[in-house]
This record gives sequence, structure tokens and C-alpha cells, in this order.
Amino acid sequence: MIEVVEPATAEVMATVREAGVEETDAAVAAAKAAFPAWRAIAPADRSRLLHRVADAVEEHHDELATLEARNAGKPIGDARGEMGMVAETFRYYAGAVERLLGDTIPVAGGVDFTFREPLGVVGLIVPWNFPLTIASWKMAPALAAGNTLVLKPAELTPLTALRFAEIALEAGVPEGVVNVVAGPGRVCGQRLVEHPDVAKIAFTGSTEVGRRIAESAAPTIKRVTLELGGKSANVVFADADLAAAAQAAPLAVFGNAGQDCCARSRILVERRALDEFMSYLEAAVRGVRVGDPLDESTQMGPLISEDQRATVASFVPDDAPVAIRGEAPDGPGFWFPPTVLAPVSNDDRAAREEIFGPVAAVIPFDSEEHAVRLANETIYGLSGSVWTRNGARALRVARAIETGVISINSNTSVRVSTPFGGFKQSGVGRELGPHALEHYTELKNVYYATEE
Repeated sequence: MIEVVEPATAEVMATVREAGVEETDAAVAAAKAAFPAWRAIAPADRSRLLHRVADAVEEHHDELATLEARNAGKPIGDARGEMGMVAETFRYYAGAVERLLGDTIPVAGGVDFTFREPLGVVGLIVPWNFPLTIASWKMAPALAAGNTLVLKPAELTPLTALRFAEIALEAGVPEGVVNVVAGPGRVCGQRLVEHPDVAKIAFTGSTEVGRRIAESAAPTIKRVTLELGGKSANVVFADADLAAAAQAAPLAVFGNAGQDCCARSRILVERRALDEFMSYLEAAVRGVRVGDPLDESTQMGPLISEDQRATVASFVPDDAPVAIRGEAPDGPGFWFPPTVLAPVSNDDRAAREEIFGPVAAVIPFDSEEHAVRLANETIYGLSGSVWTRNGARALRVARAIETGVISINSNTSVRVSTPFGGFKQSGVGRELGPHALEHYTELKNVYYATEE
């Protein structure tokens, strides 16, 4: 059995039967058996089914949000927003089913046209930081394109995935189309990657595990999309609205307790504005409310586990340049205070490695060119922000920073209708938006001779 621990109390909140190779093989077999009928469903009917899934998620909104808040330790307000996005994601791709269009291509001697064909069984491996949200980013386009799936949630946070499978079945999704295996990644995840009947793996998690998945998928030439780590830069120029930038910065790092691959944990500040920015930032950090995830006023909850807390603490040794430290509860639970290190060199460990916790590093820069160089001195390239009132500079810097998603005068990264993914070692492929559908289909070309 898997004991599911509630991060805010450090107590077991549920037990789940642990899946292994046998259960994973059974799930793949069920998905394979269900594929022909699911693929054959008329597009309009498949669209209606996905709309019903969205309706069902909305009907169970509070239940799912509370389950996610308790299991992942996230503030209930955030969890409600995430469940809203799950429903929105299914609704978006429900509308895309009838828009999987091909092309007609002028050729001599006949007609040439293309189809977008489903892949078959897809394996979806998702992390513990946004359990059902990230699962929906993969499930919805996969199902819209006509695939069946096996979802492997993280061992730490399997509860909403298991409940979703029940809800989808109740909404009318045929048996075998959506399957969930709750078990260790080294067993269930590895089996999905190696299984000859799985056509594609979509993975979100660490860059280290992503490398291993790419290697293991090679023997069967599996299609792979990887959304991996990040070390995003939040670039603040002296001409920016410093108060607004500083007010937005904390939750761009400390949201979800910093357990976010998009966390803008490197705050690059133009040196001549550093003191003023830091004064605004201190007030904003000390204002972050850390506490019980089910308390409506909470903005940041605990870390996911004791192991994760120990990892985060290793980035803040006794001699660390702690400039600002917020408050966190005492007592049971995996708490860690919001922490700002400043000033930090871009070569320091806290500026190089993905911490996945509520720790930010403030790094001064002297010019636009210097800021871009610092922002790009990383193996990652997932997200980021640029704060400036100079529109031409904003676009120059946004284009120059090597990252897949970047915001100007904002710290938001994700929208259902726009592509999300990384440059460099932050991943391969894109999720969300119409682009995600391309990764769940194969392009088929058909030539029809018309000459007598």
C-alpha cells in the first residue's frame, strides 16, 4: 500500500494500493482494447463527451479542490483556481476535436491531402506539484485527438487522478479509455516508457528523469514530449514600476511553496535600482501569508515532504546571504519560510540549480546586455519576466532571452489557449494551445491519382 501523507500535518490521510508492472500492463491492455472504438467515435460525439467531462469536473469542483489542497499542501484558493483550469482545459480541447484539419496540396496527376491520425495508447507521467492540472494538459488533447491513455500520477499525490478517473467514467467516457496506475515511477513509469504498445510518453518532471526517459524510449522509437526543470529569470530594469515589480515578485517564486518549474527564482535587478527595489520587496515578502492550506487567507502552504524540506534547506546554510526571511508555522508539517538571498552571484549554487522551494536569489546587473547574458547563463529555458516601461527594450530583451515562455510587466506563464514549453534542457515539445494536438497525432499524407 502507498500511504498518502498530508503535508500540512505530516499525517497519513489515505492509503492507495500500489500498482506494479502487472497492473501497468493491464492498464495498457485496457487502453489498447478501447482504442479502436474511441478512435471511431464521430468527432462531434467525442467533443460532447469531453464537454461532459468538463461539466463533471465543475460539478465536483469543491471536492477536487479540497482533495488537492490537502494532498499537495496548496492553498485552497489556488486549488480552486486549478480545478477551474482543469475544466477549462477539457472544454478548450472539446472545441478542438472538429478542428483537427488537414491540407490539400496541389500536385500533378491527382489530389494530395493530409490527415491527423491518433497515435494509439499514450503514457502520461505527471508530477506532484500540480497533480490534476498538469494531468489535464496531457489528457485533454490526447483524448481529443482520438488516443486512449494510461496516466501515472506521482506517488505522493495520486488522489485527484484516481477520483478523476471515476468522474470521467460517470460522465460517459467509455471504460478503458482513461486508466490510472498509482505506483513508483521506477516501476510503473519505467514500464510505460518501455512498453511496446505505448506509442508516446508525455512527461513533466525533473530534467534528470527526463534524460532517462528519453534514453529508455529510444529502443522503441517512442514519441516523447518532456516538460522539465527551470531556473527562470525575473529581470527588473530601473525604469520599471519598481513597486509593482516587487509586489508581484514574491508569489512568482513562493507560489505553491516555490514548487513550480516556472518559479522566477532568479530576480535580476538593475544595480542602480537595487536598494529601492529591495525595500519594496521586503514589505511584500513579509506580507506573504503562510499557513493551513484550507484557510481562505493562506497564500503559501507547506512543502510536499520532509525530504523536499531538507533539500530546500541545503540551499540556505548558516552562512547564506539571507536578506529577507518571512514567517512559517511551527509544529507538524513540512514548513519552510519564504527566503530571499541577496546579493548573489549568478555562479552561486542557489542561482544555478533548481531549488523547488520558496528561496529566491537577487542578482544585480549593470546594463541590458549584462541582464540578457545573466538570464541566459543556465541550462534551463522555461519561463521568465521582463519589467520595464521602455517598450522597445521589453521586446528586445524578451526576444533575446532563451526561454519558451516570457511575460512583460507580468509574472504569469500559463494560459489554456497558448503554447507552453521550454528551450534548452527545460524540455521538448509544447503543451496547451492548438500546438499540443500536433504532439498527439501523426501526419498522414494521401495521394489520389485522378488521371485516366
